[in-house]
Amino acid sequence: MHLSLLNLGKARSPIGLLKLMTFAMPFSFGVWMALFNNFAIEQGGLNGAHIGVLQSWREVPGFLAFGAVFLLVIIAEQRLAIWSLIMLGVGTALTGWLPSFSGLLVTTMLMSVGFHYYETMKQSLALQWFSKEEAPVELGRLISIGAASSLLAYGWVWAALQVFHLPVAWVYVFGGGVTITVALIALVVFPQYTSKVPQTKKLILRKRYSLYYALVFMGGGRRQIFVVFAALMMVERFGFGADEVALMFLVNGLLSMWLAPKIGGLVARWGEKRALTVEYIGLILVFLAYSVVEWAPLAVLLYLLDHVLFAMAIAQKTYFQKIADPADMASTAGVSFTINHIAAVVLPALMGLLWLVSPSWVFILGALMAAISLMLARWVPSKPTSGKEWQNPFSAKPS
Repeated sequence: MHLSLLNLGKARSPIGLLKLMTFAMPFSFGVWMALFNNFAIEQGGLNGAHIGVLQSWREVPGFLAFGAVFLLVIIAEQRLAIWSLIMLGVGTALTGWLPSFSGLLVTTMLMSVGFHYYETMKQSLALQWFSKEEAPVELGRLISIGAASSLLAYGWVWAALQVFHLPVAWVYVFGGGVTITVALIALVVFPQYTSKVPQTKKLILRKRYSLYYALVFMGGGRRQIFVVFAALMMVERFGFGADEVALMFLVNGLLSMWLAPKIGGLVARWGEKRALTVEYIGLILVFLAYSVVEWAPLAVLLYLLDHVLFAMAIAQKTYFQKIADPADMASTAGVSFTINHIAAVVLPALMGLLWLVSPSWVFILGALMAAISLMLARWVPSKPTSGKEWQNPFSAKPS
């Protein structure tokens, strides 16, 4: 009895809340992502250009993520994160009932506001609640929890379509309902936690964070090519059905659940500079391979490797944690999400048009973005700290 109470006490902690919220988000988003391309094409009658516009539209709330900072004047970060999860769940649950282009504009916006405001607050809370020493491994564990949730979501999509033969609308309802339920539990069960350092409740841009901003900006555009067009390639070029896409995501989730904590450990041992360098070299090779792949199994393998490499983006967050003023976490989380989405808002629509002409060129541009990120990563110090935010890779002495 004493042991169970002790475990309950550990669960009802800031870290326990982070883990619960980390489980809640990917279930809705995983269901949404697994079904979206097939749903839009088969039931909405949309094409690649429509999907590109919808994906750009989905990123608008990310571009406006800085607005979350102003909401902190009237609501605590923790509460804003939970209510954002509820909004994500509602948007997902409604998606299947509005299959038209205009309907998807509405549900996508609702889902996306919840997703991006939650992610902004989660990043801020995690960097406040984890110490610098434990952050890489703990962030890897959170990715693993998220992957487990995604795994369940993709498993649900596959079973709902192949075993239970449910209408897509009800698959979406269940996906959103799980997130709403877990978020309500978090709202009721967990007390309000206070931050060790009061957070700045206004927008800030600091010159010494410039390299972090640049890495985040390039990552936003590059990630959209993976999220939107790598999955679209499976549907259009290789004819994957919704069940096959869900199965691919299922394997992806298993791989991430196993590898993410190990990748966090690698970031802790290697340091941010080396981890980012490995990530970007890998992404260059993967995107170039995407541009010429003609064999479906190889395309799936590339997709899985692509997702594993993105887990190394933990290094971006821990780099910022090491150079930042602790009071800047919330404000910079909002600003960085906005910077991340400057390219993300425009790129999917433009790339959607390019996709109609030449899908290969979409991935070649992705490789170019990864190459620029690689050059930026070489400016990250081997041991970043406040006052040592960057170093000249062409100089023998750190700048």
